[in-house]
Amino acid sequence: MKTRKNLPLIVKYLIVAAVYALFLLAGNLLIKNKVIGLYYTKVLMVVAINMILAVSLNIGTGYLGQLPLGSAGFMAVGAYASAIFMRKVPIDPKLIFPVGIILGGLVSGLFGLIIGLPALRLKGDYLAIITLGFAEIIRIVILNIDKALGITLTYGAANLKNIPKTTTFTNAFIWVFIACFLIKAMMNSRHGRAILSIRDNEIAAESCGINLTFYKTMAFVVYAFFTGVGGALYAGYLGILNPSGFGFAKSIDILVIVVLGGMGSMTGSVISSAVLTIVPELLRAFSDYRMIVYSLLLIIVMIFRPTGLMGTKEFNPRGIMDFFMGRKKRKEER
Repeated sequence: MKTRKNLPLIVKYLIVAAVYALFLLAGNLLIKNKVIGLYYTKVLMVVAINMILAVSLNIGTGYLGQLPLGSAGFMAVGAYASAIFMRKVPIDPKLIFPVGIILGGLVSGLFGLIIGLPALRLKGDYLAIITLGFAEIIRIVILNIDKALGITLTYGAANLKNIPKTTTFTNAFIWVFIACFLIKAMMNSRHGRAILSIRDNEIAAESCGINLTFYKTMAFVVYAFFTGVGGALYAGYLGILNPSGFGFAKSIDILVIVVLGGMGSMTGSVISSAVLTIVPELLRAFSDYRMIVYSLLLIIVMIFRPTGLMGTKEFNPRGIMDFFMGRKKRKEER
């Protein structure tokens, strides 16, 4: 019997990248020809932003096994850092937009390092409380820093306005691809395996020589970085920021997406982000019952699928390609 040879891994991922490029091209053509209207284009941008926020939180919850509730705080830091930079630099916003996104991620990652070192000594509910407190502190600081320092930086409750609207369908989904690719690459490396071992059994991981503090902090910083990237895209999407938009409810919304998709499944986070963003919009015709139906859907899924839509399973292009190649091979052998 002939042995079936697999395609090289790099070829398979190049195929995935090509398919994703076709998706972006098709989306742009549909938007340009107004098959997809302005309203639904904006909904798709929100879907992309939520995907980034969900896959980043999944690092802390699904992969590391902790319960951080500071997503709104890191998102606010990334959004305001990027927005202030974009407003102050006298260069075409379209040219410096990638710099603003990375800057938002880096500043958020720095805050993740500062809060992560002391916070990650705690576990479970205690970690959730301290990260939630951090998010509220960030919101209050943004609200009052101008009065405290006598400057005009965030404009507090008066809203930070005139932010260049640089987020588009294309660059939003490009950042989704970058975030997913980099996080997937990290989790497939020895660093990712160390993070997963900490989730499974901290004592066993430490006994094998894994530095718990280092890997916990690394996972937390990566989570904060990509949450900041999502916040920067959010600022470029809205064009106006108010601290009230980064409250406790925002962190819970992102956590619900991750739990519904499946903690530990990047594919689940992506699918759940799309479902939980699009379904409420489709239910706007039933405005009086929209949130009731939405809540019932969540309850039903959690009852019949408590591990989430995907559990811990992932979309595997290699497996799909091998399946079709194997089926073709079997037909040839017959």
